[in-house]
Amino acid sequence: MAHSPMTVTVTGAGGQIGYALLFRIAAGAMLGFDQPVRLRLLEIPAGLGAAEGAALELQDCAFDLLESVEITDDPAVAFEGANVALLVGARPRGPGMERADLLAANAGIFGPQGAALNAHAADDIRVVVVGNPANTNALIASASAPDIPAERFTALTRLDHNRAVGMLAATLGAPASTIADVAIWGNHSASQFPDIAHATVGGVSAGDALTAHFGDAAAAAAWLDDDFVPRVAGRGAEIIRVRGSSSVASAANATIEHMHDWVLGRPAGSGWTSAAVVSGGQYGVPEGLVCSFPARSDGSGWEVVEGLSLDDRARQRIDASVSELVSERDAVAALGLL
Repeated sequence: MAHSPMTVTVTGAGGQIGYALLFRIAAGAMLGFDQPVRLRLLEIPAGLGAAEGAALELQDCAFDLLESVEITDDPAVAFEGANVALLVGARPRGPGMERADLLAANAGIFGPQGAALNAHAADDIRVVVVGNPANTNALIASASAPDIPAERFTALTRLDHNRAVGMLAATLGAPASTIADVAIWGNHSASQFPDIAHATVGGVSAGDALTAHFGDAAAAAAWLDDDFVPRVAGRGAEIIRVRGSSSVASAANATIEHMHDWVLGRPAGSGWTSAAVVSGGQYGVPEGLVCSFPARSDGSGWEVVEGLSLDDRARQRIDASVSELVSERDAVAALGLL
């Protein structure tokens, strides 16, 4: 039976990540190769020309699944009837900006977008925030949308998850498809904790695989603490240094995978992934924070994987990242934005 079209809103659609997203969404990579879509492209006035150019190219691709493309600078129009919202556009940190300034500037974006979602989106709306600081931007958007269940707002840490998997694969010379149950905890920032304590590589404990690769457990532990964790957490900055600009294709890919798994479910036997979702108090994370956890989805919604053991090293790193999230929340609240 033919599916009814789903409306997908992409903010910052004229930017590089938006451009990398649009064609894959229209081709069916995000919502399924039998799911028609309507695209709504939201941009600031200065970005409308780039969005219009992308729309022309989408038309020239003649995608079977693409029913329509609408371009606007009005959030009320962009989110009307939206089933999926990818909030990509955000204010980057400028010269001399303190973190509080950055949070306030982004609150001026994500607060109104949350209100527009509340007023105009479809009842089944699902939102992923890509624009940084993503976790707290998601919290702001959710607070501005009181009629939408908080669990419909998420932030992207699938990119961090994929970076961790890719680094393990490259180090061990193993296909990425053989690596399961890596976890990203905390904030999408340098404080995040990429965790391989429960991960496997080809069915073997990742810890054992690393010990065999490096020759002893101490060398493997040193690599995790001195190379793996800081390099995964700092990969975005590394790409900027090497490429001269920030991550684009990998961020778009992770966004598509996050929403694909949320809407369609994870493949059977694939283990968990990582997603920043609203905490219900799991692992001692304060309720209401948008925090990255190991998570599964069967298509009905994200579910935090509970009951995992955490050693002192993991607990300290998670607590440090959660403390950063609390400070961001408190800074936004002090501005009267929550």
